[in-house]
Amino acid sequence: MASSFEQMRANVAKLLRGIDRYNPENLATLERYVETQAKENAYDLEANLAVLKLYQFNPAYFQTTVTSQILLKALTNLPHTDFTLCKCMIDQTHQEERPIRQILYLGNLLETCHFQSFWASLEENRELIDGITGFEDSVRKFICHVVGITYQNIDRRLLAEMLGDPLDTQVKVWMSKYGWTENEDGQIFIFNQEESIKPKNIVEKIDFESTQTCNIMAAFHFGKM
Repeated sequence: MASSFEQMRANVAKLLRGIDRYNPENLATLERYVETQAKENAYDLEANLAVLKLYQFNPAYFQTTVTSQILLKALTNLPHTDFTLCKCMIDQTHQEERPIRQILYLGNLLETCHFQSFWASLEENRELIDGITGFEDSVRKFICHVVGITYQNIDRRLLAEMLGDPLDTQVKVWMSKYGWTENEDGQIFIFNQEESIKPKNIVEKIDFESTQTCNIMAAFHFGKM
């Protein structure tokens, strides 16, 4: 039997396919769906973009709390460009409002890989992620993705700081998840970037007929025929 969330997802998907996709009367349903995504650690970009589009069409219906939840959920899907898509659909005036302004700042820190600054700023604004289940672990997953494509080796302390300086056991969990190993000096082996670069031999095959054709065309062009 499908869960209540999956049933809600199916109903919203059906709503978005219909002619009433941008009917403001559907906002209440879509806003509840955004809140449910936050609680259930689920995500539906198409539905969230529909909410922001409805706010564009109907400025009087704009909800700061729902918009904040949409932005925070978009951050959990980095490195995809969802956050930028959502930001572009929010009026500049609303972007200057609290707490949207703080969330956009956090997003900029993540996108520019200022991870230590991100955690410091988040610590000062813990209320922003109230009700956003799994937010911090989703961010750590993104940070591990960046580390995985950037580093061959990284100091354990630096990795801990980038992950928000969690407990030592948590660092071990993320190391185990990605298959990273640590030596006696506290250096964590991430990946041999050189091994991932596979040179390709490019072989151009030109048959005899093609060569003849090229010679004929060249001769014609230079008036030798």
